[in-house]
Amino acid sequence: MDRVALRGLKGLGHHGVFPEEREKGQIFVVDVVLGLDTRPAAADDDLTRTVHYGVVAEDVVGVVTGEPVDLIETLAERIAQTCLQHETVQEVEVCVHKPDAPIAVPFDDVTITITRSRV
Repeated sequence: MDRVALRGLKGLGHHGVFPEEREKGQIFVVDVVLGLDTRPAAADDDLTRTVHYGVVAEDVVGVVTGEPVDLIETLAERIAQTCLQHETVQEVEVCVHKPDAPIAVPFDDVTITITRSRV
């Protein structure tokens, strides 16, 4: 399985369990790694036989900026299901970063990483 990766996609989301997270929002950063067979596209040099990563990027940010959820686990699942809607994508790894999570101690990042497939 080949991999197409998009790293550092950013969007302002209103996700979280605290009212201030829902009201103010915060930047979420998403990495996705798409698993697919790129050989048909490469053989014919044909974009229609692979995944259009620009469209995927817009779709992912649309989920981030869309309907609020409490958990980043739910956000990651929605992103994964959105990526799997692209016909050539067979599996996806999604990592959601919440660098401004409301944590009372110094930290660099909070992430969740999930892997989903058509199987």
